[in-house]
Amino acid sequence: MLSACKKDGAVITATNGTPGVLSASATTLVLNNTKLTDPTIVETFTLTQASFGYNAAISNTLQIDAPSDNWANPYTVSIGVNVLTQGFNTNDFNNALLKAGMKGNVTATVNVRLKSAIGVNTFIYSNVLALTVTPFNLKSWLYVVGNFNGYSTSTPDSLLSSTGNGIYTGIINFTSAGNRFLVLPAKNYNNKYATVTNPPVPNTGTSITYATEYVTGGGNDLYAPSTPGNYLITLNTNSNTVTVAAVDYFTIIGDAAQGWGTDVPMKYINDGNGGWSATLPLVSSGQFKVREDVDWTWSWGVPKAAGADGFGVANTLNDNNNNNIPVAVNGTYVMTFFTPITLYTTTPPPAPASTTATYSLVKQ
Repeated sequence: MLSACKKDGAVITATNGTPGVLSASATTLVLNNTKLTDPTIVETFTLTQASFGYNAAISNTLQIDAPSDNWANPYTVSIGVNVLTQGFNTNDFNNALLKAGMKGNVTATVNVRLKSAIGVNTFIYSNVLALTVTPFNLKSWLYVVGNFNGYSTSTPDSLLSSTGNGIYTGIINFTSAGNRFLVLPAKNYNNKYATVTNPPVPNTGTSITYATEYVTGGGNDLYAPSTPGNYLITLNTNSNTVTVAAVDYFTIIGDAAQGWGTDVPMKYINDGNGGWSATLPLVSSGQFKVREDVDWTWSWGVPKAAGADGFGVANTLNDNNNNNIPVAVNGTYVMTFFTPITLYTTTPPPAPASTTATYSLVKQ
């Protein structure tokens, strides 16, 4: 408990304090992604000032949090001294909600309260507002260049943050040409994410994590493990760390493509939809399958007839006990295979995250 307040010479102590009162202009709000650049205020919080028993400089902080977090790690917004309102436009409030743990395109409850403080250890909380909100996902991309593409900024790969939370992910195929890379906010070298660690470092195995820095000049290349392959890159711009970990990958094999002895690699598309894709010529005189890590331990084909071994969901592929995938007519096709990402850990390949997977086969 805080002691009572009295002034004795230059010594002042605070009372327990009377909390401020917080109110909101809207308690139910559906955010519209077409208003992303609109400066119009869509939510305003109004407060009455807390009191600690004497004329003190009170700092106010708005806290926004998911109920399940129970204020363990709220998103915070500092409010200026003697400022009694805080407004948010669509972009700012949507960002706040996502960083507080809300899911895009999902209606849920978010809690908001005011923390009023004098100094570090003397503070009090207002009432809690329970708002019903529907934010939207705020996708953003960073660009990846490196040995794998000749450091070309005109044909970069990408990393995606599907919610705008500052964490970017993507799968890059590091070829035998080398394992160095850089992450760029734009298709130029004006700014970049580099590393404060000077290679070479021990980078064998299937996963490494190290520090990054955002620089306008200097810095060292980022790097993947030395073994060529498909790696999941996770760049956390909040903690300035990058993790590069090997993942299971997928290929097309069959006499409809380049034969049952030749795998055609598929590329992971970093768009948040979880698809591996390849564009290739296929012939109707043959058939094909999708397999994991160039190995027959896990492979996918068309489900067999109802009641037969390997029967699965219509319009999906089944692992192992299945039929080959037919091709209707000769032509160039885009084959896209959708399945959750799994980290590569053993040989032979581990069981996939899902034993059925959707696909599309589209003639160009």
